[in-house]
Formats: sequence, C-alpha cells, structure tokens
Amino acid sequence: MTKLFLTLHVLAAILAVGPVTVAAGMFPRALRRAQAEPQDPAARSVLRTLHRICRVYAALGVAVPVLGFATAGSLGVLGSGWLIASIALTTGAAALLVVLVLPGQDAALDEVEAAADRPGASIPGQGAARRLTMLTGLFNLLWATVTVLMIIRPGSTTGA
Repeated sequence: MTKLFLTLHVLAAILAVGPVTVAAGMFPRALRRAQAEPQDPAARSVLRTLHRICRVYAALGVAVPVLGFATAGSLGVLGSGWLIASIALTTGAAALLVVLVLPGQDAALDEVEAAADRPGASIPGQGAARRLTMLTGLFNLLWATVTVLMIIRPGSTTGA
C-alpha cells in the first residue's frame, strides 16, 4: 500500500502543484500586458485562463498533503523532523496561495476587466504585478524546499 500512496502522492504533486506553479508564475507578466492594453480581449483571456488554472489546480492540490499523510503513516515517519518541516512549509505555501496570491489575482483581474469597460483607459502602476511576482516567487521557493526535503530526508536511513 505504501508504494501506491507514494506513487499517487508524487503524481498529485506533479499534476496539481506543477500547473499552479507555472500559471501563477506567468500571471504577473500577463497582468502587465493586460494593464497596458485593457481593451485587448486576448490579453484579458490569457489572464482569466491563468487565474482559472491557479484556482482549479489549487483545489486539486488538496490531494497532495492528504496522500502525503497516507504515505507517511504507512512508512511510519509521521514524527520525523524533515516531515514536520515539510508539513509546515506546505501549510505556509497553501496559506500564501489561498490568502494572498489567488485574491491578488482576483483583484487584478477585476481591475483589468473594469478598465476594459472604459475605452481608452489604462491602468496606472505595476504594483499588483510586482506584488504577485514576489508572492509567487515565495510560493515556488516553499514548494522547491519541500521537494528537496522529500528527496533528501535529513536523518533518513535509506542512504539517500
């Protein structure tokens, strides 16, 4: 059962977290383009699509920690320091995504959509794009750290 849980956990991480990481990373650049040309339907469409990818795959990403706990339980490593650190970092990444990144994307998208209704309007400043770039970078760094901890597992007796 352990191999099945581990396989599903890794697949869920790749298939759920991967798209969020990529789409969230692409969002600020697409936002800058849409802010410069809010009447461009293609720019708004790209922005909406990236945001939808982030929302949908974030919801699917709930499977990653669920399967991770199942794997850890079957391996008997629930009390390991590297796992506890990974859980804390995963919780931080999820909170960052749900509390700051997704609402920031929502607000930026609403702003672009509102400007699209005003012909000739442009959206001043790049503050939202810069903020989302920083938050997404932090989100990605947290996930990269979790990945390293999952592979190296400090104190592991597997020889890895």
